[in-house]
Amino acid sequence: MKPVPVVVSALLLCACHSLVPQMGLRTAHAAHHAHHRFPAKTKAISFSKVPGWDADATAQALSVFVEECHKLGSLPADSALGDTAGRAGSHVGDWLAACDAARRVAPDNDAAARDFFHAWFQPYRIGTPDRQGTLFTGYYEPEIRGSLKRGGIYQTPVYRRPTDLQRVRDAQGHMQTGRWEGRKFVPYATRAQIDGGALAHHKLELLWVADPVDLFFMQVQGAGRVRLPNEKVVRLSFDGHNGQPYVPLGQVMVRQGYLEAGHVSLTAIRGWLETHPEQARSVMEENPNYVFFTELPSDTTEVGTPGALGVPLTPGRSLAVDRHAIPLGAPVWIDTAVNASGHVEMWRRLGFAQDLSRDVKGTGSVDLYLGWGPEAAQDAAAQHSVGQLIVLLPRKAAKDAPDGRDAGDNAS
Repeated sequence: MKPVPVVVSALLLCACHSLVPQMGLRTAHAAHHAHHRFPAKTKAISFSKVPGWDADATAQALSVFVEECHKLGSLPADSALGDTAGRAGSHVGDWLAACDAARRVAPDNDAAARDFFHAWFQPYRIGTPDRQGTLFTGYYEPEIRGSLKRGGIYQTPVYRRPTDLQRVRDAQGHMQTGRWEGRKFVPYATRAQIDGGALAHHKLELLWVADPVDLFFMQVQGAGRVRLPNEKVVRLSFDGHNGQPYVPLGQVMVRQGYLEAGHVSLTAIRGWLETHPEQARSVMEENPNYVFFTELPSDTTEVGTPGALGVPLTPGRSLAVDRHAIPLGAPVWIDTAVNASGHVEMWRRLGFAQDLSRDVKGTGSVDLYLGWGPEAAQDAAAQHSVGQLIVLLPRKAAKDAPDGRDAGDNAS
């Protein structure tokens, strides 16, 4: 379910937060098009060769892992977490022993947390096809203005999932999204048809927002927050889409001559739409894909939206990956420069593959979840750096030597 000087953003090349139901987990837009296996060039390394390993707040990372384990423990052991057949970590059962051990680690103790990861995980440095490193981009939850009632500036509806929206398997075994028209299964309404009122009398309005451009970008991100006139925040999460293809808006605007190919960014796209309101709707409708939302519990606004793994995302710790390359749930070492609060800093920390993104393919890129609100939007927009990716996969049992210094450097 992004960004400013990121030319490879969802708006130019792909659907940003494109998550799909996998074993009942929530995601947005559509499935990955291609099949990417775990890279052949992987190398088992010792923890002493993980740059910055001893400096991370590992106890904080462990608490994220324990929260993740609550979800894993509720799933059947043979549930697939990734299409990495034969590799440790590809099924829920591979993680359960480590999860049991994690619950017994003393909280707020970085040394104990590091010993836990040393004992239960093996780090693998993973390569990329071009050997240039992994591209780290960013995503976030937008916050926009809205109202529970239609009126004044609030005229654009945010729809919940229609009851007649169905997914069925066709004769070739492929899943199709649409609706039944008698005994015929037909495509669901496009963005243009929905904007034109196709759902207007179905009582599907969750709330109303002031700016249709805001809604469009919230649909691209796949989640968001709506601040009401009384300052209450309503949290929204992806709850399906109309099954129509996702057409990147950047490509449309370049093709129509509104933007130059080398100058496509979130700022440029948004700026053009806001300064051309009479054309904005028709341009946005060139993307027929339309996302529906559901309201999340509002007891707290200090947690992220649930990702593909079904657990709330943690800013700075959660990543979106390609599950054909990295299994969902895997600890992933981040080693890259990150735009944070307007300045660049080096991140060397443990994150977790808790989300999926259609613009992430293989190990050539990952997407960092940076939080919500205007500052997160700026950070995500500016995030575009190359770095190193190290994946921690579970051992079958804890090692006797918890510091992991005996781990080999042999290719896996």
